[in-house]
Amino acid sequence: MPIGFLITVLLAGLCTLLALAPPRPRHSAPSNISFWFGYLLNEVPVVLMLYLAASTLLAFAQGDIASPGGWLVVGMAVVVGFGLVLVVRRSLQAAPAVTDALDRELGEAWRRADPGAAGRLRRNRLCPRNLLIPFLVRHHKVERVRNLSYGDAGRRNLLDLYCHLSRPTGRPILVFLHGGAFRSGRKSRESLPLINRLAAQGWVCVSANYRLSPAAFPDPLVDVKKVIAWVREHGPEYGADPDRLFVAGSSAGGHLASTAALTANDPAFQPGFESVDTGVTAAISIYGYYGGTGGESRYPSSPLAYIGPQAPPFFVVHGDRDTIVLVDDAREFVAQLRSASAHPVVYAELPGAQHVFDLFRSVRMEATVDGIEAFATCVLEETG
Repeated sequence: MPIGFLITVLLAGLCTLLALAPPRPRHSAPSNISFWFGYLLNEVPVVLMLYLAASTLLAFAQGDIASPGGWLVVGMAVVVGFGLVLVVRRSLQAAPAVTDALDRELGEAWRRADPGAAGRLRRNRLCPRNLLIPFLVRHHKVERVRNLSYGDAGRRNLLDLYCHLSRPTGRPILVFLHGGAFRSGRKSRESLPLINRLAAQGWVCVSANYRLSPAAFPDPLVDVKKVIAWVREHGPEYGADPDRLFVAGSSAGGHLASTAALTANDPAFQPGFESVDTGVTAAISIYGYYGGTGGESRYPSSPLAYIGPQAPPFFVVHGDRDTIVLVDDAREFVAQLRSASAHPVVYAELPGAQHVFDLFRSVRMEATVDGIEAFATCVLEETG
């Protein structure tokens, strides 16, 4: 029996199974096995499919399939291949899910604001680049200015700024905040496909570090407010329009982005810079966490506590197979937000998506970026 080939097939099968049917954790406890073995394959299934096909051909070429055990492993590889086809098929459902979410909340407004958006959502479903080389997230037209300081907390108060090489003026701003459960993470990891796409189209994008544990709430939120204050002051040097500012984040960063948007200009979270405008045009939360952060604080640490009619427009996206932050939490956040806010709340629930689906230019992430771009264009047009 070809042992090496067998190990390859078994590992591919385990990852495929956990991508297709991750065990649902009890309450909000993370299912680490299903996450670590399933999330990567979930976004790059075609890459694994090609690797499995190459391994099978190599086993044939080396004569390892002569025995009955060898043919059994080939049969297992075929079954895994069919499973990977299902993973690909489910990722292709992201674009229709995003389109439906925009239609439900914005009607025809988003199509009028950006007539090409619907076409991009359709085309990106089968883009060979997204299927075969999703790891290329940088853009040749984008300049990155690294490690700009916005506060006095050392490397935890550094940000990277992304802008178009031509430095156009009067451009919208995106402030992005990484995930990591408030214990880890860095500014150069998540949502680079989103940051680079918008920067290539002239946006000024900022991805920031913030204080992590043992720092407790509201310290990370204060850092986010400082980033917004820094961008309002220094953004025009890079072509930004401070009056068109979006805040976004993934996981813990989604928590901070949401809370910052819901607490605009609250002096309790702006010590020493209470008079600075920290309002935002809209907020974007990607597989965000919406619970409390624990620790001692005189202020509630969940964004749910700050929902009110002052909430700006929101774009919320979450995977229905997320085993780190359950999709039920996102649904509850959206329901409460919609009941209180006078502004649109777009909610896209992506079939088959796990946590951390924004690392690569995958089919699913490209659909998400298309949706965010269409949402932002619509919001900017309606706000003048």
